[in-house]
Amino acid sequence: MYDTLRLTINLSNVTSGRVGRIPKVENGLYFRAMQTSTSSSAQPHTGRALLRAAGLVMIGFVLSRVLGLLRDAIIAGVFGNGMAFDAYVAASRPPETIFLVVAGGALASAFIPTFSSAIEQGQREQAWRLTNVVITLVTLAMALICVVCIIFARQIVALWVPEFSVEKQALTAQLMRIMLISPIIFGASGLLMGLLNAHQRFLLPALAPSLYNAGIIFGALALAPVMGVSGLAWGVVIGAALHLLVQLPGVAAIRLPFRPVLDVSDPGVREVVRLMGPRVLGLAIVQINFWVNIGLASGMVEGSVGALQRAFMVLLLPQGLIAQSVATAVFPTFAAQAAREDTGALRQTLGAVLRAVLFLSIPATVGLILLRVPVIRLIFEHGQFTPLDTQATAWALLFYGLGLAAHALVEIVTRAFYALHDTRTPVLVGGGAMLLNILLSLLLIRVIGQPGNLAQGSFAGLALANTLATTLEGLALLWLITPRVGGLEGRRMLNGTLRAGAASAVMGVLLWLGIPRFEGFGPVLSPLVAIAAGGAVFWGAAWLLRSEEAHLFSGIALRRLRRGRS
Repeated sequence: MYDTLRLTINLSNVTSGRVGRIPKVENGLYFRAMQTSTSSSAQPHTGRALLRAAGLVMIGFVLSRVLGLLRDAIIAGVFGNGMAFDAYVAASRPPETIFLVVAGGALASAFIPTFSSAIEQGQREQAWRLTNVVITLVTLAMALICVVCIIFARQIVALWVPEFSVEKQALTAQLMRIMLISPIIFGASGLLMGLLNAHQRFLLPALAPSLYNAGIIFGALALAPVMGVSGLAWGVVIGAALHLLVQLPGVAAIRLPFRPVLDVSDPGVREVVRLMGPRVLGLAIVQINFWVNIGLASGMVEGSVGALQRAFMVLLLPQGLIAQSVATAVFPTFAAQAAREDTGALRQTLGAVLRAVLFLSIPATVGLILLRVPVIRLIFEHGQFTPLDTQATAWALLFYGLGLAAHALVEIVTRAFYALHDTRTPVLVGGGAMLLNILLSLLLIRVIGQPGNLAQGSFAGLALANTLATTLEGLALLWLITPRVGGLEGRRMLNGTLRAGAASAVMGVLLWLGIPRFEGFGPVLSPLVAIAAGGAVFWGAAWLLRSEEAHLFSGIALRRLRRGRS
């Protein structure tokens, strides 16, 4: 739950407003140094400051992902893949949707640009007042919506997952009531995270998601043995509280003069509401897909919801390390080039990033598919998580894994549209992908898998639908961005993709032949040795095939190694 929170807040996107010739950036994560004096204007980061900021975010991202895997492994050992975990996954969706749709749009697209604009115009008091008003309104709105959902939790669950048994529906409603406390906390915490980033304070916001995961781990280990799965739900609330508390020292350092202010007529608030529209719609589209998946999977064999959820979480690890982290680091460059109206530089940067991401994601796709069983066994298979649960999760991951490169493509190209002040195109394309995903889901669950067989259940059709829809979404975005930047050196990209594909094929054959030998290293070392061997084979093959990206990355690594020795 809330694994997309840090992306909603931390990944900068560009709105359509301008200050002079510099675009207003959704958060000041890298690009806009807030000055403490009202008479000074914002200045862009230096290269070193940019690297430091990116480094902190990357470290926080990796730490959060590692703790996220540990969290999932612990939950798997405690609850397995049965009724309790299915209920927990279903119960977590409404609270997450409430936060992302109600507050997420304001955090990602509206509040920070408006705040930055006020600071640049020397209106610091107005900026602080806007902060107080938005925090007050978001907290009240979240509280009101969550209270209504708490009151009608049973009815919401009955309408959404009618295929759940009466007992399972009651448990889902109970867990949902507990977790509905967390969006109220996250509403304020998310705003403070964006505010600290706008003041170039990155460490505490980068640590916040890890502390959120730590809260859930505490719930699973300390509370669940006493309270059952309700302890896990309370762990979510504790994690949300930690997410907020860790940022308070930073808020004190920037001397936020907080006091509740309720004023819907404030001009800054109206600007925030105006800017929220496209991103709220985009976030709602993403959430609809999750709701549909859980709703359809709830009518399948018990454990289907959990298998689908865990397979997607495994997919997010390479997708995050390859695409989301790169998107985070490269977006400020996109934004700066778009601000200078330097289309040639933007074209070169986007092309180079896409080639690099495809170079990494293609072999990752092959490795994820071939090694899915040992990887899932390593992460999850202990305690209540059985070999059957491993087979079910691997079955879903087989179809999710096919879409890894497409997810990476969407992540990068979407940032290029934002840098060009175009939030509408990604939302429209995403909306079309959502409708296609739903239609394909309804079709594919009838032809993929075996109903009643968890090891090869029909839920895999939902994973395949996601992969197909995301692939078409990525291709559509790539086709639409190409004329906007004057081309993307298509022949060069195709050449790089083919070389990476050929090297990945060599790696895949050797992995497939070597899997029985790797199993001799045991369940812990087996996937690690296989990943290391596969990476070495891919890199060697790519080098021999004269892949441009292989030589580029190797050169960077050698230069850093030489600097470390000197």
